[in-house]
Amino acid sequence: MSERKPPGGESLYRGPTKAPRDKRERERDRRAQGETAAPEKPPREHASDQPTSTPPARAFPPRERAPLRERLGGPAPARDPAARDAATPRPVPEQRMYGLNACLALFAKRPESLRKVWLLESRIPALKAVLAYCVKQRLGYTVVEAADLEKLSGSAHHEGVVFGAMPAEELSLSAWLNELEPGPQLAIWLDGVGNPHNLGAILRSAAHFGVAGVFLSKDSTLAVSGAAARVAEGGAEALPIVRLGNSENAMAQLQAAGFTVAATMVRGGQSLYATPLPERLVLLMGAEQTGVDAALARASALKLLIPGSGAVESLNVASATSVLLSEWTRQQQK
Repeated sequence: MSERKPPGGESLYRGPTKAPRDKRERERDRRAQGETAAPEKPPREHASDQPTSTPPARAFPPRERAPLRERLGGPAPARDPAARDAATPRPVPEQRMYGLNACLALFAKRPESLRKVWLLESRIPALKAVLAYCVKQRLGYTVVEAADLEKLSGSAHHEGVVFGAMPAEELSLSAWLNELEPGPQLAIWLDGVGNPHNLGAILRSAAHFGVAGVFLSKDSTLAVSGAAARVAEGGAEALPIVRLGNSENAMAQLQAAGFTVAATMVRGGQSLYATPLPERLVLLMGAEQTGVDAALARASALKLLIPGSGAVESLNVASATSVLLSEWTRQQQK
């Protein structure tokens, strides 16, 4: 077979010499040229060569940044639950206060604490000023039946009215001492007393005799409740409640302020009626079953005893408090 050659010296496979080559051939030529010669740098642009009009900026989506601790490469800081609780104050629960005199005293002393009022229809005349305040402040009040008040208060002794109110603020010992006036002052320190009715009776007597404050231990669950306020008959609003910290520190603060702490004893103390009582006195009252804590009794400068017939071991703590308050007041009036 004869060999066929294309005319004009053309290649049988590449076509005409000056014909455009395909993509693969152009790529092969560029690769070969890059191996033998360094690529030329593009000419540097000068400010004078820039166009006078600025092209519109391209819009890019915002870039999300990782948290700082991740960008720095450090671990997440540990959180202290106690510090978190201290930084975030816990909400104070609303109280249910009841008893006519207790509610009227609360309204007279701190009306801004009032939140709601429930009352019998028969109590409307006695609580007219309270209801007018509710209307002005847009607070809710509802006329209900006695059974409803018993459920709201948890007591049959509601006396026809129940308040929903925020509790009064308790003071620290330092704050109480800072506000205290000089001269004769009397205070009560309750150690181990847990009955709210006893607290209410003590508050009533304390208000009557002009006591400057009632102290409660830091670990005591006792507080001014609806039951205590009703028994106090308004006395709960007449004097501050002081929540103590460390007992030893409290003793030192009171002594530095010129107070004498007197522990009340069932036996082994000085007769109340034969003992001159100091002008600034703190009466330390213990629970009826256990009495004053032994360490507190030893730290007290005075130990007082209310003499009696011996037919019973001792007085109720609220009754004993009233006797002691009365004797201190009598001695100060001489």
